[in-house]
Parts: sequence; C-alpha cells; structure tokens
Amino acid sequence: MRAIVDSVGKRGKPGQRLQNVISVAMLSEGWDAANVTHIMGLRAFTSQLLCEQVIGRGLRRVSYERDENGLFLPEYVNVFGVPLSIFQDVGEGGEPPPPPKPSIQVEVVPGRNQFEIRWPNVLRIDTVLRPTLTMDWEVMEPLTLDPMQTPIHAEVAPALAGQADLSKVSEIDLEKAVEEFRLQNLIFRAARKLYLQSADTFSGDRQYLAVQLIRLVEDFLASGRLEIPSLWHQDPVRRRILIAMNMDSLVGHVNRFVQLQNQERLAVCFDQENPIGSTARMRTWYTTKPCEATARSQISHVVYDSVWEKAVADLCEKETTVLAWAKNDHLDFKIRYLYRGSSRNFIPDYLIRLNSGQTLVLEVKGQDSDQNRAKRAAMQTWIQAVNEQGSFGQWCFEVVFDPAGIRDAIRHHSLINR
Repeated sequence: MRAIVDSVGKRGKPGQRLQNVISVAMLSEGWDAANVTHIMGLRAFTSQLLCEQVIGRGLRRVSYERDENGLFLPEYVNVFGVPLSIFQDVGEGGEPPPPPKPSIQVEVVPGRNQFEIRWPNVLRIDTVLRPTLTMDWEVMEPLTLDPMQTPIHAEVAPALAGQADLSKVSEIDLEKAVEEFRLQNLIFRAARKLYLQSADTFSGDRQYLAVQLIRLVEDFLASGRLEIPSLWHQDPVRRRILIAMNMDSLVGHVNRFVQLQNQERLAVCFDQENPIGSTARMRTWYTTKPCEATARSQISHVVYDSVWEKAVADLCEKETTVLAWAKNDHLDFKIRYLYRGSSRNFIPDYLIRLNSGQTLVLEVKGQDSDQNRAKRAAMQTWIQAVNEQGSFGQWCFEVVFDPAGIRDAIRHHSLINR
C-alpha cells in the first residue's frame, strides 16, 4: 500500500493507474499532486488554517498552455465540505483544463556504458606556486658511454689455495639476463639515490621533485643526446644493458643541467561530496518539447531548444570522429564564473568525446556579449586546470557563432586533421 501511494501517477510504478486518494490527514501536508480537481471534506475542521491548507492542494496549475492573448487558461477546483470563511460559491464553474500534451521520458539507456562521459565537479580553481625542475636543453652537453669501460661479459672460476681452477670456468652473459634490466626501475633507483644525496639542495615536496627528475632522465634518453661509439652496441639488447650498467653516471650527467624554479600552476578544488559527474547519473525526467531519440549517446533523447542545437545533434549522430556525445541538459555540468561582481554558473550546450581522445565542450551562440566573453574566459581556465591535473584526460572548448562552422569545430580536434 505504501508503494502504491508513493508512486501515484508515475509510469511503470504500482500507483500509475491510481485516480482517487482518500487521506485521513485531510491533505494538509506531504501531498504534491498537481492534478487535483475535486476536494471533499469528510471530517470536522478545527481551524481555518487547516481549511486553507486543504484547498491549497487544489490550487496548483495543471496546464501551462496559453490562449490567443498569451494568457493562461483558467482552471477550477471543486471543493465540498470545507468551511473556508473566504470561500465563495461561483456557480457551476468553468470548463476543465485541456489534457496536457503527451510527455516523453528522457532517461539513461541501459547497456550504453560505452557512451558514458565523465567530468570533474570543480568548486574553484586556485593559482599556486610549486617548485619545478627544469633543464636547459640548448646548453646541455651530450653524454658518451664507452663500451670498453663497461664489460657485459665475464668469466668466473673457483679458487683453490689462491689459484683459479681454469678447468671449471663458467661464463656470465648479461644478455641472458636482459629481462632483469628494466630501465624504468633502474632510472627510479638511480634518481632516488641522487636525490637523497642532494636533498639539501632541493626544497619543497621531495617526492614531487623526485618524480620530475625521473621524467627528465627519460626525456634525455629519448632526446638522442646519448652517444655510444660502437656499432656492435647499437643492438637494442646490448644498448639497454650498457645504459643499465651506467645508470648512475647518466642520472648524474642530467642532474648537472637541472635547475629548480617556482612556477605558477592551477590547482583544482573538487566538490568533496560529489567529485565526479557522469551522464550515467542523470535522473529520469519528462519533456513536452520537440526531441528525438539518440543512438550514440547514453541519454535516450535529445531536446531541441533551437535549430542550431538540432544541427549539432544530427552531426554528432553521423560524424565518424564522434565516439560519444550528450547534450548538457539535466546533467549538472556547470562552470562557475564571475560577472559584474557576482558568481554565476555557465552551462555549456554539448559534451562530445572524439576519436582523438579529447572531450570537446561545445557552445553554440547567436551573438557575442561581455557576459559570453566572461564565460569563455572561465571555461578556458577550467580546461587548462583539468588538463594539468591529468586525471580526466584531455579537454578542449569551442564556441560556434555560425552553423556552418559546427563541423569544422568538431573536426579541428579530431584525428582526421592530425
């Protein structure tokens, strides 16, 4: 019974066909039905306040259709047995309101998890100074590794009375143990060792700086500044072993050209209660506006507020570079910005995931204004901060003022032009 009463008028629920409700609480509270047309009081009323509360349940508008003058159509409620002092009998009343337009249910489609789009819920973006390790690649000298100074083969034999027993000589070939020489692990150990030796030189977050030093060593290996004057050691396996055996020298060479600087960075402050937003969390809602079903979005339908928005939706459904998309309607994706001294929310039109791995935030505008420029500035700051944070992939932003530029804006950030 509780499930039936709690789901009156909701599609697919036990109370979807319920038409009449008799409440012993005299409808004084906790009842939000908008289509109450008759109220009948069957119990005694002890105060005029209860009468007002009961009648107030029937004063909620059902239809928002307008007549030829642009005014709402009058609606009536029939009240019996409620002794309200200001209540007047106006006779038979008027015509009942017309039935509302059929609504379409907009929901998250089960089985479309591949079209889910996630984003960070950012409360604010702070500008902070953080220590950063930099390297001047123009003045950095190349490093030469001499293979003659780094043997990768050795022979061992047991010694008896101070003399080696050459009849039991065995060979140690480092090439057979190449799997043990993982360069990333060796770089980490060498960088950690060097950093501990120079901990007094570097100040700030030690772990953060140590990670930067590791990345600089990896960049050095990929830059081509490491010279090995031996064709025989150009073999990938021998080159890997040679670098591994000289990792301390390599890291020390890089450290000679490393400098510590303070750089401005954007720090993202997330919503602690809801740090991550997603299209999969959209609540089901209903609309009477023009809309169409989707095939490449996690949301079942897209609602058109303008011809431009329909053009974007049609293009996202057909464009091969678009992997997933969603209109930002009831998704709660918003960007905070400051305009004329007050904090406001910017709600972009579309979220589009492209085959380049980027997520495009697309906004369509008919004309520009100072407020729109403030929105774009806040959006660009949001994009930069989220990209620097790195946990949500790469994001980009475009504003289209001409319908002909919608396709160009999408393809500009796709792999088709890369």
